[in-house]
Amino acid sequence: MRTNDDKQALWVFGYGSLMWRPGFPFETRVPAKLHGHHRALCVYSILHRGTAENPGLVLGLDHGGDCHGVAFRVPAGAENDTVAYLREREQVTDVYVEAYRRVELRGVPERTVTALTYLADPTHKQYAGTLDLDSQFRIVRACRGQAGANIEYVLNTVAHLEELGVRDPVLHALAERLRRATGDASAD
Repeated sequence: MRTNDDKQALWVFGYGSLMWRPGFPFETRVPAKLHGHHRALCVYSILHRGTAENPGLVLGLDHGGDCHGVAFRVPAGAENDTVAYLREREQVTDVYVEAYRRVELRGVPERTVTALTYLADPTHKQYAGTLDLDSQFRIVRACRGQAGANIEYVLNTVAHLEELGVRDPVLHALAERLRRATGDASAD
């Protein structure tokens, strides 16, 4: 159920770096679940975590399944600035489709709200589709962009999923391989 308050509020669903670095003001941060799309390293990054010459991989919401993440409630009056910020951050190359989707908030009480999120565009040239673990490992290990190393992006995502009590089998397997390859003792 939604309250009248929720109908007026802007909610934003984060499933990757937005979970740990939203970059916009929020008054509430709640674990949430989106149905109909799953988190996947399905977008080639030519700016934030890679370059045009050496594209990295970032997360997108790909069709099918479910995705656990975080929903942020934006304070009244900050909606326009938040959407403008997110468009500047997420739509640099238009690889995402801006969409409003229903998400289940895992707070007390549990309820459903409509949240702004960014879906991977499977028709975009940066859409990587489903890559096997070896390909993901090779790309992520080698790439760096304006926002830093691709490895940091994956490991930060996994750490924040663990804080939510969420295990993403593919991302966790990749993180384990990355930690072993870099000699990170936390891989054990």
